[in-house]
Amino acid sequence: MTKRIGMEVSLALSEAVKLADVDCVAAYPITPQTHTVEHLSELVADGHLDAEFIPVESEHSAMSVCIGAAAVGARTFTSTAGPGLALMHELLFIASAMRFPIVMAVVNRTLSAPLNIWNDHSDIMASRDCGWIQVFVENGQQAFDQTICAYRIAEDRQVLLPVAVNLDGFSLSHMVEPLAFVSQELVNRFLPAYQPLYTLHPDQPMTMGAFAMPEIFMETKKVHEVALRQAKPVIQKVWDEWANLTGRQYQPIEGYRMEGAEIGILAAGGVCEVAMGAVDRLREQGKAAGLLKLRLWRPFPFEELRQMVAKLKTLVVVDRALSTGGPGGPIFSEVRSALYDEQKHPQVSGFIAGLGGRDVPPEHIMEMVTRATGAQEKKEEFTMIGIRERG
Repeated sequence: MTKRIGMEVSLALSEAVKLADVDCVAAYPITPQTHTVEHLSELVADGHLDAEFIPVESEHSAMSVCIGAAAVGARTFTSTAGPGLALMHELLFIASAMRFPIVMAVVNRTLSAPLNIWNDHSDIMASRDCGWIQVFVENGQQAFDQTICAYRIAEDRQVLLPVAVNLDGFSLSHMVEPLAFVSQELVNRFLPAYQPLYTLHPDQPMTMGAFAMPEIFMETKKVHEVALRQAKPVIQKVWDEWANLTGRQYQPIEGYRMEGAEIGILAAGGVCEVAMGAVDRLREQGKAAGLLKLRLWRPFPFEELRQMVAKLKTLVVVDRALSTGGPGGPIFSEVRSALYDEQKHPQVSGFIAGLGGRDVPPEHIMEMVTRATGAQEKKEEFTMIGIRERG
C-alpha cells in the first residue's frame, strides 16, 4: 500500500520537478505560485537537486531563460500565474513554434483590473492559442502526477512541444493534501534522460527560429498545428503507462456518474470536485446528471467529447473565464463549435462562475442545471451565476 504524505500542493509540484531531475529552473516570484520556486531554490541549495537555479527579473525573462536552456539541451522548468503568464505571452509562441519541450506550472490567477490575486482561468484562456499542450488538474495528486507526465510527453520525439499544467491558485496551490508519492527509481524507469534532437553548440553552429518570409511562414504554422494535434495519442499512451505504474488513470475527458445520464456538466480544474458533490445531490433528487471533467484543453479532445455527450439531452458548460463581448466562456464556445455539425447533440448552455476567486458552491452548479433544463425562454448567449443583486 502506498504511503500518503501530507504536503502543500505548491511544494508537491517542486518535489515532482526534483524527481524529474531537471537541469534548469527559471524563477520569478508572483502570487500564488511563489512557494513552488522557493522550495525548488531550497532543493537546489541543499544539494537535493543538481540544477541551475536562475532568478530572473521578470516572467518575460523566465521564459527567455527556458528557451535558451532548452536550445542547448537542458530539461527546464518554470512556473507562473496571472499577470506573469500575460507578461510571458510573446515568448509562449516562440517556445512552442521552436518545439522546445519546456514544462510550466500555471497556478491560475485572474487578470486585472481591478487588482485581484485570486483564482479563475482568465490567464490561461488569454494564452489558449499559444501552441502549447495544456492540461487541467483538480487536486494535488493530479498536479504531482501531471508534472512528471508532462516531461515524458513533451520530450517524446513525436511531440517535442512545451506543456502547461494548470492548477487553481490558492484554493488548490496552498492546500495541504494527502499525496501518494512515487520513488525516484520508478520515475527513472518512466522518464529516461532527455536526449534532445537538435542543440545549439559553438562547435556545430546552427540557426533556430530564423526569419521567415511570407512564402514559408504559413507552412511552418501548418507543421506546428499538425504536431499539436498528433500529440494526442502520445499523451494518452503516456497516461496509460503512468496508470500501469501507479494505478492512477487519466483521460482527455473523464466522466463521473455518466451511466444513464441525460444531463451533463462539463468543467475544468478544481470546480470539478465541487461539481461531483452537486451531481451526487442531483442524483438523490432523481435527476440523471453526470459530470465531464475536461483534462486536456490543447489539443482539444473533439472525438472524445462527441462520444461522451451523444446520449445527453442537456449539456451545462461551466467556465471560469469570460470571453468579453463574445459568446460567454472559452470552453463553452469550443464545445458548442465542436458539436455544431453533429446530427444529434444535446442542448448546450453556457455559464460563467467563480471569477476572481468568487466561491462556487454545489448550489450554484445545481442552479445551472435548473436553468439549463427549465422551460424559460432563452434570452442571452450565456448566464453569469453568483452575481450579487444591487440593493
